[in-house]
Amino acid sequence: MSRAFVFPGQGSQAVGMGVDLAGAFSTARDVFGEVDEALKQNLSRLMREGPEADLVLTENAQPALMAVSMAVIRILDADGGKPLATLASHVAGHSLGEYSALAAAGALKLADAACLLKLRGQAMQKAVPVGEGAMAALLGIDLEPAQQACEEAAQGEVVAVANDNGGGQVVVSGHKAAVERAIEAAKARGCKRGMLLPVSAPFHCPLMQPAADAMREALEKVELATPRVPLVANVLASEITNPEEIKRRLVEQVTGLVRWRESVQYMRSQAVDVLVECGSGKVLSGLVRRIDKDMTGLALNTPADIEAFLKTV
Repeated sequence: MSRAFVFPGQGSQAVGMGVDLAGAFSTARDVFGEVDEALKQNLSRLMREGPEADLVLTENAQPALMAVSMAVIRILDADGGKPLATLASHVAGHSLGEYSALAAAGALKLADAACLLKLRGQAMQKAVPVGEGAMAALLGIDLEPAQQACEEAAQGEVVAVANDNGGGQVVVSGHKAAVERAIEAAKARGCKRGMLLPVSAPFHCPLMQPAADAMREALEKVELATPRVPLVANVLASEITNPEEIKRRLVEQVTGLVRWRESVQYMRSQAVDVLVECGSGKVLSGLVRRIDKDMTGLALNTPADIEAFLKTV
């Protein structure tokens, strides 16, 4: 059995995230304390108690999701005696999850990952004034017709495919009016349903260029090691290990398409048959079988999940 470890993106946050882990493992409490210290912010209390309106802010949700993912990884290693490199052949993360994946694989220090994600969230929020941008999920449509719908809907504005999640789920992003036009254009191409998403900025489209510039500058100052297992990069849907290339792809990822469906298919081509989702929620593990019915998705986000998993390895 070959496994890849995958890490969730924004939308998987929830008030109470990580509480069970912190209650059961001092390792998790240490991770949350380290992130709080790096950010000079009591993020762990916000994760534990809310309010939700503050937790969903991009600058908080991104480091919070990474913190829970890293708590799972550290528990497997410190409490279970199973370092990631003995469990997985690859790592991948959905959008901000790439930073979690790199921290898990030893390429990025936990404190650096937290600070980079805080900055990334702030820069993405600042890139487009609130209300000007939007994102929408298109259900029951594949990548190519969704891209055609975006081309038709642009009309001088920006709208692009942001995420190709697989299983007929594509997310588009850009100027609000253009996104609304793209929903209608997609319906004319067989899309069953299109709905605006409750996000505060239009991620993964050219409007995010100011955020990409900010991340390029920030990443230049951070030390990145070679990951212990290869990273399957969002923008390539193939594996990389060179630290300089990883930095370059992290910058491209801010404005680029998250090629999740193709990333999962790539891992399958490398003999991966189980995707283990580490952290809050079960979005990625839920998508697996819709992308490849021969693959299995497994979510590790509670002490019981971790204990059951450790018995199998």
